[in-house]
Amino acid sequence: MQIVDKIISNFINNKSLYIGEKVTMSEHMIQTAMLAEKAKCSDDLICSSLLHDYGHFILENPDELVKLNVDGQHENIGYEYLKNFFKKEILEPIKYHVLAKRYLANDKKYFDLLSEASKTSLKLQGGALNSKECNKFEAQKYFKPSILLRKFDEAAKRTDLQMKSIHDYKKLLMSKLI
Repeated sequence: MQIVDKIISNFINNKSLYIGEKVTMSEHMIQTAMLAEKAKCSDDLICSSLLHDYGHFILENPDELVKLNVDGQHENIGYEYLKNFFKKEILEPIKYHVLAKRYLANDKKYFDLLSEASKTSLKLQGGALNSKECNKFEAQKYFKPSILLRKFDEAAKRTDLQMKSIHDYKKLLMSKLI
């Protein structure tokens, strides 16, 4: 229960803009969850979507890392922190959502749709995967949910949405604790 209260507090208190975007990190993650809900995804994927960038809350200054051309590996930081509290089904798409972006970046249509900030972070994250890396990723158990999460992630940067509150997700978060 304490972790859920801490997560909610972080969502409420973090007013930082999502790196290079016009929405806050909290708004971005809530929008990602809202898109998963709209697509009628499982509660597991909705929860993953809600928490996918939680590592940014743990990093001291994600914007500074971008300025220094350093990948903060927020997906690994978030995964390592959250694995003490949440089920594997929640964690694996979080862990692999950056890999999913690198996988999808091979498609020119997808790449062209990326925001400039997302293109910058893609470069820092290692760029598009090569064909061998793509084949290896496709064989992962959580490939499909990771790809879905990534697509929601990319679309969750709107300023014209009626936003849900993090409080609307409290029951879901509680239901996914280990």
